[in-house]
Amino acid sequence: MYNNEFDSRENFHSTEPASQPIETNQYRVHDDPWQSSSNWQPPKPPKKKKRGMGGKFVVVALCCALLGGVAGGSGMWYLLEGRADNTTIYEGTHTPVNVDTTSVSSGTALTPAQLYANYVDACVGISTQVTTNVYGYQVQGAAAGSGFVVTSDGYIVTNYHVIEDATSITVNFVDGTSYDATLVGGEAENDVAVLKIEATGLHAVTLGDSDALVVGEPVYTIGNPLGELTWSLTDGLISAKDRTVTTSEGETMNMLQTNTAINSGNSGGPLFNAYGEVIGITSAKLSNSSSSSEATIEGLGFAIPINDVKDIITDLIEHGYVTGRPNLGILTTDVSSAATRYGVPAGSYVEAVLDGSCADTAGLQQGDIITAIDGTETADTNTLKSQLREHTAGDTVTLSVYRSGETIELQVTLDEDNEARQSALSDLQTQLNQERQNARDQGQENNGSYYFSWPFGY
Repeated sequence: MYNNEFDSRENFHSTEPASQPIETNQYRVHDDPWQSSSNWQPPKPPKKKKRGMGGKFVVVALCCALLGGVAGGSGMWYLLEGRADNTTIYEGTHTPVNVDTTSVSSGTALTPAQLYANYVDACVGISTQVTTNVYGYQVQGAAAGSGFVVTSDGYIVTNYHVIEDATSITVNFVDGTSYDATLVGGEAENDVAVLKIEATGLHAVTLGDSDALVVGEPVYTIGNPLGELTWSLTDGLISAKDRTVTTSEGETMNMLQTNTAINSGNSGGPLFNAYGEVIGITSAKLSNSSSSSEATIEGLGFAIPINDVKDIITDLIEHGYVTGRPNLGILTTDVSSAATRYGVPAGSYVEAVLDGSCADTAGLQQGDIITAIDGTETADTNTLKSQLREHTAGDTVTLSVYRSGETIELQVTLDEDNEARQSALSDLQTQLNQERQNARDQGQENNGSYYFSWPFGY
């Protein structure tokens, strides 16, 4: 049977937009055969070599299931625009950096060879090291993902899932140079992260207009499929726009659909239009657990529209986090199906409230169940999160809350999400986990039974 999951992908190069729009009749020369000169002659084909018994033929088996992150935890969500495990590293106050969005689409489209020659040095491979693998050993991937340069002084964009949980990050360029990278900031819910390397004079990409795309338009990506086939160019078409995709990490996102080949290691790489503009970030692929009796899924790749994340990229560069995102300041979990059978309404059960948060100020309490925002039902925590994303910090919303057998309404003016609030909620989560463990230990000592907070249960 098909396993309709959108598995995340990883890895590739990036660059920064040139200070001047690209002339459509001139292309940068990279000491390779792809030059626009009229004197250019195709290289002579190499002489055929005889195949001997000592020769090696390497077969690469491409798996349709992409590698994805393993989601863990108790299923609780931090009701802010990032989860508590979405740690962002704030480097301090940055000089404002404007990402170049100058259009270069006024002339003739580039050929695939010209596009590759112009932008391969703006694309990067990203290697990461995580603390331990399942066997307890430190692991470093050859190329965990891809990325692209957005400023000449070293800011690089990739997917958040490429660098999530990494203890060290290395960025590699096609000319063989590599740099240690710092995570400036990231946002898991939009799967975007910004890295910084200490370098100047880099070639940066130009960001295009993903809203102007039409179905059938040709697109290209440069990335590191399988983490080993580095700096590979693949092409395809825009198959559809505005696809609602739920990734294997549980995030629901708006995506571009493309038949461009996207495999593990491509995640975070640029999706170019025919004019060399980045109009998307390659992120996911539909896969299935194939057997001999099932057809393999092909040609279903997805990319984040660049217009959806341009402001996020700028915020991450300038502030280290996404400004204006609402933070309710609570920890929640879904009301169990067992509880709803006993008349408890569906919704988000409040497990803890952060002292001094907007929820605390409005009177929200541990044990409350949030059933609606501004009259729209919130049947579970994911729905609550989606509704909060439609607001910005400073907005006032009305929460419908089930408490002690009756429904009340609370007016809440939303806080802004930032690193300090995320850290405070992370500490609150740790405290809650410890209290749960203590309760379980106490229950075990008392006739071996566990403590349960009816009707929700731990």
